[in-house]
Amino acid sequence: MATTEPRAEGYPLVIPGYYGSRPGIQIGTQLAPTASDDELRFARQLGVEWVMTMLPDGQHTLDDYRALQRRFADFGLRIYRLANHRCHNMEAITLATPEREARLAEYLDYLRLLGAAGIRYATYAHMANGIWSSERETVRGGAPARALRLDRDPTGWWIEQSWRGELTHGRRYGEQELWDNFAWFLERAVPVAEEAGVYLGIHPDDPPVYDLGGIPRCIAGTFAGYQRALALADSPNVGVCLCVGCWLEGGPAMGADVVTAIREFGGQGKLFKIHLRNVTAPLPEGFVETFLDDGYQNMVEVVRALHEVGFTGALISDHLPQMVGGRYAAEGYAVGYMRALIQAVAGP
Repeated sequence: MATTEPRAEGYPLVIPGYYGSRPGIQIGTQLAPTASDDELRFARQLGVEWVMTMLPDGQHTLDDYRALQRRFADFGLRIYRLANHRCHNMEAITLATPEREARLAEYLDYLRLLGAAGIRYATYAHMANGIWSSERETVRGGAPARALRLDRDPTGWWIEQSWRGELTHGRRYGEQELWDNFAWFLERAVPVAEEAGVYLGIHPDDPPVYDLGGIPRCIAGTFAGYQRALALADSPNVGVCLCVGCWLEGGPAMGADVVTAIREFGGQGKLFKIHLRNVTAPLPEGFVETFLDDGYQNMVEVVRALHEVGFTGALISDHLPQMVGGRYAAEGYAVGYMRALIQAVAGP
């Protein structure tokens, strides 16, 4: 089980109450709420303490949350993030459709529920038309993986929705519209998050930078956008879920490389969670998601920067290439690689 002892001096807490058994960078994993005993044992065999999970519609009550917490706790695992996919990538909020008041109410209830369960972190993405991809391609050893080529009729997707074409919502939206809608959301969500003791990590647009379907990706799509968003929120409870893969997708068009972003956001105490993912090349060339050691970014530089800014949150793998041996092999490789990187920069 994770300990509740304070961290060693020199490792400041960002999210109060999120302690691991060792100081410094934590390692988490993604597990379904229906994960088998073997899957939970496998996570602990990897030395993982933190779980990112979700529950489907109709299972978002305090009793549901506590039952899932107990289930994972029986195997020495704690929930870092418990997602409600209806409260993520909400086009009604991003585009101010007539449903936004109802969706906001649902989101605020979700924050209060997390707080009541003692789950202190939630990822928030502000995309209106999802994560865009083209047909899958292969990386090292023939492993299938997600790809994006902007010239190959890509599709946006989120849960049971998909979008395609130049105008996914009937017209072109302006950047100021999106900023006004984001400010409307923050004005209402931030006080509730602070009262509930929940920390919101804003996830980058995937992909960032480039307008897709007539909707700009200007808020969580560039370094300058992030700086403006954090200033607009003006809250210790609003920070960054830094998906390294998304940042690498944007490349130079992000306005700062990922190491610079880590140093800036980490220096502000705004790094709440990290998705470690590599890609073959930045846009507009197009990319394929690949193994951590097989992309264009040297991940040693990323983890070293996290250590140097005193990051003490969770580091997880994301969008794994499909390996022979299935998810056990893919996650085992990724977690082992991440743990080796942490020990290389911080010591055992």
